[in-house]
Amino acid sequence: MPASGVTAAAIAARLSAIGLPTRVEEHTRFTTVEAEVPETLSAESWREVLDVVAEADRFGLLVTSLNGRTLWAAVRKTVPTTGDVRGPGYQR
Repeated sequence: MPASGVTAAAIAARLSAIGLPTRVEEHTRFTTVEAEVPETLSAESWREVLDVVAEADRFGLLVTSLNGRTLWAAVRKTVPTTGDVRGPGYQR
């Protein structure tokens, strides 16, 4: 499992311990964690949640009238350290 996956799994485990159901997804450039946040989450739990997602590279909260509140966190995958990582057509 890539380092981003390990970090995302740790974030998901900590959010689950707070009582939030989570899901982890692998993408090309990052690994994401999403959690449904109940309306009744206490201020103390919010502080814990913010401490947890601070470990991610980016995080946010999506609020809709249809789906409620979804917390998300994204952890970037590492860029290869060898070879040409700039892509085709780039000249030095």
